[in-house]
Amino acid sequence: MRFAKLAAVAALALTATAVVPQTASATPSVRNYPRVSTGCTAHSTSLPLGQTVTQTITSGGLSRDYLIHLPANYQPGHPMPVVMAFHGRKGDGSDIEEFSGIDGLDTIAVYPVGAKGEADQRAWQSAPYAAPGVDDVRFVGDLLDHLQATLCVDPLRIFATGKSNGAGFVSLLACQLPMRIAAFATIAGAFYPGTTVGCSSSVPAPIVDFHGTADPTIEYNGGTSHSEPIPNLMDWAQNWANHNHCAATPVSTPIGSDVIQFSWQNCAVNASVTHYRILGAGHTWPGELVDSGPGSATQTVKAQDVIWNFFNSHTLGSGLFR
Repeated sequence: MRFAKLAAVAALALTATAVVPQTASATPSVRNYPRVSTGCTAHSTSLPLGQTVTQTITSGGLSRDYLIHLPANYQPGHPMPVVMAFHGRKGDGSDIEEFSGIDGLDTIAVYPVGAKGEADQRAWQSAPYAAPGVDDVRFVGDLLDHLQATLCVDPLRIFATGKSNGAGFVSLLACQLPMRIAAFATIAGAFYPGTTVGCSSSVPAPIVDFHGTADPTIEYNGGTSHSEPIPNLMDWAQNWANHNHCAATPVSTPIGSDVIQFSWQNCAVNASVTHYRILGAGHTWPGELVDSGPGSATQTVKAQDVIWNFFNSHTLGSGLFR
C-alpha cells in the first residue's frame, strides 16, 4: 500500500509543471517525483552538439559546476535520457568523462563537480572527507530541475553512475532519490556509513555494481577507510538485494576468465540487483578508455556497455508501481 501511494503521487506529478523545492528533509513522495521537462518546448539550445562544456548553477547558496555533453543527434522537442556520472575524490568530472566512454552513449551526459572538502580536494556527500554542510543531494535535484527546464529530457530515463567516492554518493542517491532517478550503477564504490542515510524507509531501486578483488583503495572484503568501516562487497550487494525484496541468494555466472556476475532473482518490480566481481582488478573502471586508477582494469566487460544495457531495461515509469 505504501508503494502504491508513492506511485500515485509520482504519476499525478507527471502532469504537473510546478517545481517543488528539493531539500534533504523533504518527504520522498514530495521530493522525488519526476518533473515535466518544460525544456521540450524550446526550439533550440545554445549548447554545442557533440562537445563538452562547463556550466554553472546555484544550489544551496553555492555556485556549482557541471560538465555537459549533448550528443550530436540531440534534437529540441525529442526527449532524451540523461546519465549523470560522479567522479571520485580529487576528481573534477573531466576524469570520469575520459575513462568511462559515457560520451559515446546515446544520452545527454552530465558530469557534476563535487565541492572542495578535506585537503581542498573535491568530494561528495556521505564521505568523511566531504565538504561539511554541503547538500549534494539537493544539488542533484536542482541540477535535474535546471536540465529539465532548459533541455528536452525524458523524466522517466534519468540515470546515475559513479566511481569510488562518486559511487558511494550514487548509492546514497539510490536511497534519497529513487523516484527521481530510474536506475543506478556503482564502480569501485566507497560505501561509507553515510551512504545508507534514508535507505531504511526508501522504496526499492535497481542497482548494478562492479568491484575488483585486488582494489588497493577500497578493499573488496571490507575493512576501514579514513577511519570509517567499509563493508564486504558481497554483504553490501546482499543488503541491497534484501532491500529490494530479492531472492535470498544470487545466481553466479562466470564471464570470461576474470569476471563473475552475481544476479539476484525475483526482486521487486523494476528493482534488480547485479554485482560484478572482477578478479584481480584494482581501483579501476572496467573497460577503461584511459587510466582510471591504481591497479589493473579488465576489458572482459566494459562497464559503460553493461551499465547502458542495465539502464535501458529500467525506466522510472515501470518503477512507479514497485
